[in-house]
Amino acid sequence: MSQGRNQKKYLYYLYRSGKVTSIQLNAGVLILIIILFAVSAGWGQVLPQRDTSLPKQHKEWLTGIKDTSYNSLSDYKKNVKYYPFIQLVPDSSFNNVKEERNLVYRHINGHNLYIDAFLPVQKSDLKKKRYPAILIIHGGGWRSGDRSQHFSLAQQLAANGYACFTVQYRLSTEAFFPAAIYDLKTAIRWLRANNQQFNIDTNKINALGFSAGGELAAFLAMTNGIQKFEGTDGNNQYSSKVNSVIDIDGTLSFIHPDASETQHPDKIGASAWWLGYPRTERLDLWTAASPLTYAHNNTVPFLFLNSSLARMHAGRDDFKKIMDQKGILVKIIEFPDTPHSFCLYRPWFPKVVVAIDNFLDELYPNH
Repeated sequence: MSQGRNQKKYLYYLYRSGKVTSIQLNAGVLILIIILFAVSAGWGQVLPQRDTSLPKQHKEWLTGIKDTSYNSLSDYKKNVKYYPFIQLVPDSSFNNVKEERNLVYRHINGHNLYIDAFLPVQKSDLKKKRYPAILIIHGGGWRSGDRSQHFSLAQQLAANGYACFTVQYRLSTEAFFPAAIYDLKTAIRWLRANNQQFNIDTNKINALGFSAGGELAAFLAMTNGIQKFEGTDGNNQYSSKVNSVIDIDGTLSFIHPDASETQHPDKIGASAWWLGYPRTERLDLWTAASPLTYAHNNTVPFLFLNSSLARMHAGRDDFKKIMDQKGILVKIIEFPDTPHSFCLYRPWFPKVVVAIDNFLDELYPNH
């Protein structure tokens, strides 16, 4: 404050000597008062900035070890206690189906990703018929499961006249969202690039998925044309568009009121492991990973085949309302008193095949 008193004395000296007017003196005093107040209030100091950095992703969840906890046999052992009449549908062969297994569609991070082809046998070589294609995406909570889970479904649908492909994608032991999306869109582009080899109609490529695979299939469709989900590897001159979706008990939202994740927000489970964050840390990412977020972008028909577990239907009815307003076909078939994995078992498996066949036949008459 002594510095302020000295400045006041200097101003008074200037006034007495006639070097400044009274108006100038008063203005100088006022400015001095403002400066002194600003200094005492801390103006001009560099304030600490608020930490806006995001929490670190839980890379410790990327174990790099294959999770074998979920497969058809383990699922059967769990469900047969409550549904003693169920029968797993075995991997089999059909005279009118040609199979090509373990084809490589992508090489990434030092290893291959595989796809299997189940193709209708052409009756004549005179004129090659083009078939609708179905990319079949397995479930397992984005962390476990295997494409072999749906070999039997691919075989049956191929016998009905569809070119079917069971696909491998990176699971959450290896990579977080959206890695699986990049893989699957790469697989769609690979199908288009190789359409002549497999006799595929490139305007009739459909995504079918069970459980986590259903969620992924829905995400593929609802993000058709959104560049940030394309990835940068593999046949990028081709479209990754899917022309319809068959979603078998796959959720549409991780943040919907009906979602299991909303009802148990603190739980660290399959969804968190796939996204790399608990819901409480990155709700924005959980929103971005939910297909329903992009519903208004969707332009393709959907078929929902659902079990009796309501939590697996989260977002479905809201999605249908939006599509009804847009005039886009959405069909819902519920199988009462069924386990989540009903599509793997008789007596429901034949009904699932019929429902898929009827839906696609409606889209592609005389395919």
